[in-house]
Amino acid sequence: MSDYLFDTAKVFSIPVRGETASYPVGRIFCVGRNYAAHAAEMGGEVDREAPWYFTKAAQHGVLSGASVPYPPGTSNFHYEMELAFAIGAPVFRANAEEAERAIYAYGCALDMTRRDRQQDGKDNRRPWDLGKDVEGSAVFAPMTRAADFGTVADQRIHLEVDGEPRQDARLSEMVWSCVEVVKHLSHYYHLRPGDVILTGTPAGVGPVEAGQTITGGIDGLDPIKLEISSPE
Repeated sequence: MSDYLFDTAKVFSIPVRGETASYPVGRIFCVGRNYAAHAAEMGGEVDREAPWYFTKAAQHGVLSGASVPYPPGTSNFHYEMELAFAIGAPVFRANAEEAERAIYAYGCALDMTRRDRQQDGKDNRRPWDLGKDVEGSAVFAPMTRAADFGTVADQRIHLEVDGEPRQDARLSEMVWSCVEVVKHLSHYYHLRPGDVILTGTPAGVGPVEAGQTITGGIDGLDPIKLEISSPE
């Protein structure tokens, strides 16, 4: 007999190159406005004093190649191409060396967003949950171990919709590096294996419609693909 009143959600996990087991996701943290050009196109500025964050539920994760329905409650569903990384060791109040050692793997990700609902939150000084924490909105390609990927530097990051280029930038444009993010975030949370962090998107975000296909990539990592199907 189960100890629970109903079946629990299945653990969402991400494949890792060279590993027979996948990486189970516990928490998803997302860095806001980590590219100056994207902040400007959204009518804001980057905060150069410290990074800031929002979260997505792990149960909202899907893998590259999935088809997700156009979500309810929006008429302005946006793509955001991002570098994600996974934590591989417990870390709390980390220095730079500890933060770097805690990064286990890197991968391509999409942060899909109800932009109109996010704007509602901004306009009314309310949380962004309806805009960001959307079912099927955290999309992950298979990850590559940090030791195999090497240093995050000037790698190209790009996205296309139905083959048409929409985003094209360099990881060197990030305001806050992955190490800086771990160092900062670990002063607010006990970071641990299962934590995945999305590092923000470059300029060029925009809407997609049902029937369209999103593709994207980062030099040295597995590419990502998502199909948008009809609303339920």
